[in-house]
Amino acid sequence: MNKDKSTVLATIPLSSTGQLKPWQIRTAKQLMLDRLDTGISVTELAEACALSRSHFSRMFKESTRMPPQQWLREQRVMKSRKLLKTSTMLLTEIALECGFSDQSHFCRTFVKAEGMTPKAWQQQAIRPSAAVA
Repeated sequence: MNKDKSTVLATIPLSSTGQLKPWQIRTAKQLMLDRLDTGISVTELAEACALSRSHFSRMFKESTRMPPQQWLREQRVMKSRKLLKTSTMLLTEIALECGFSDQSHFCRTFVKAEGMTPKAWQQQAIRPSAAVA
């Protein structure tokens, strides 16, 4: 117990908007994009942003309206769509290039995101450009 009545403990309210600072968003997103093929843990992202894992996750979701894992998954699907449309890579190669563990994982995730298989999406994406030519 403190007997010295002259000691004042001040509490300073932390001004937190619940969102990441712009540099933290840029850092987190860039790290995820740089490691799209291998993945990165939320703990690593949080450390790069000088936050705890749970605080980073909450603030990332508040800032982007989605959890980091979902944002990463969407980036992987976006990259896979680009590769499906512009490359001659096999589905297995695209899956690995985009950070999916295998072709099956890629196809399941792609169907959830796009509502069709990667092959069907590719045929639909290529068909309009073939009609123009």
